[in-house]
Amino acid sequence: MHYQKYTKRNLKKNKVLDFFGNFNVTRWIILANVVFFILAYIIAYFYPSIIEYIALKPANILAGKKIWTLLTSMFMHGGIGHLLVNMISLMFIGNFVERIIGRKRFFWFYMISGIISGLFFVVLAWIFNSGLDTYAVGASGAIFALGGLLMILTPRLPVLVFFIIPLPMWIAMLFMLFALWVVSFGFNLPIGNVAHLGGLLSGIVFGLYLKYKYRKKVELLNKYFS
Repeated sequence: MHYQKYTKRNLKKNKVLDFFGNFNVTRWIILANVVFFILAYIIAYFYPSIIEYIALKPANILAGKKIWTLLTSMFMHGGIGHLLVNMISLMFIGNFVERIIGRKRFFWFYMISGIISGLFFVVLAWIFNSGLDTYAVGASGAIFALGGLLMILTPRLPVLVFFIIPLPMWIAMLFMLFALWVVSFGFNLPIGNVAHLGGLLSGIVFGLYLKYKYRKKVELLNKYFS
């Protein structure tokens, strides 16, 4: 009887451990983005002013208001196309980074770098006194941080820019940043280039830290892409 109870407790404990052992952070972040997008658009249909409480607006942050939007804006997108592009990019690059640096480190890096990219957007808006009332949404700041990390850890990793142009990772991220900047100015599109740059820089900084701390592991990793 006691043995049976002990065995059942162990089985339950092992199931919990197995769940977290197979836990894929990238998959759950994508799911959270999709669910948040659907819920936000349903609510916005009835209460359009909800955008003020979800999207990041520099004027609010600088006034010490709605600080939580630094987080919520990471899970909100401007439309289905915006969501799909970001989630497809996150699916490919996120899973790869997660396998390299581990689930826990990946989660915190993703969240913190996304917030940093938002702060970068706010600070530059304040410095140049421009775009203070502009709303910013999307996961691309955090995604660019993942790319910045790979620029340092796996610079020769082959990737397809816009899913068609083969380039090594370090060139691909710079090309993407430049191309999006040109497109946004050329076609007057509201693309968060400043947030992208902030995310990229935070990824590069963290990548340099990991490369210094785990030099041999990084060298071994890059042998696959030499």
